[in-house]
Amino acid sequence: MLLRLRVSLPDRPGGLGQVARVLGALGADILQVTVLEREAGRAVDDFTVSWPGTTTPAAVQERLASVPGVKVEGVWPTKEVPGSAPDYDLLLHVAGEPARGFATLVDALPGLCGGEWALALADGVVRHASLAAPPVFELTAPPPRPAVHVAGERRLMVLPVKGTAMNLVVARSEGPPFHRAELDRAARIVEVVSRMAARFEPVND
Repeated sequence: MLLRLRVSLPDRPGGLGQVARVLGALGADILQVTVLEREAGRAVDDFTVSWPGTTTPAAVQERLASVPGVKVEGVWPTKEVPGSAPDYDLLLHVAGEPARGFATLVDALPGLCGGEWALALADGVVRHASLAAPPVFELTAPPPRPAVHVAGERRLMVLPVKGTAMNLVVARSEGPPFHRAELDRAARIVEVVSRMAARFEPVND
């Protein structure tokens, strides 16, 4: 099974190697490592691993807790394919049919952001929703700029579209809250798509 692990560790020589050795000893195959931040003597890294057999996030966290100074911030299943370029694929689709740019974006955002679903909300109405998204969603206080929220068990990323009344929402129930690096990347993609799209057409399919 494919898992994503978010790990905070001391930012010093050998720190990353310690985590890699433990994962290797457990039989995990590390497919990708993404550095999300490095500050105040610590680093936050995302590992995408192929895990042998089945396991639970709690079991993975327990095994990694043996590494001194390491804190596991989250473990969750992923459909990410390391080495692929889904953001480029998205932009190619939008360039080919810009009038459906936001509908295409909503369908792609869960895979791009490690989420479970996404939707486009305008004037309180869901205009387009990816698979698994709720048909009705209430955003009580739309933020003026991209923001991360935790609502109960939902980790949310809210992405306002400049010049419109539309907000894009990405959600997941497993794993940690969205990191600011994930938020910044998603916001840039939304801005590029908004510039490419000829106009927004509400789609309800």
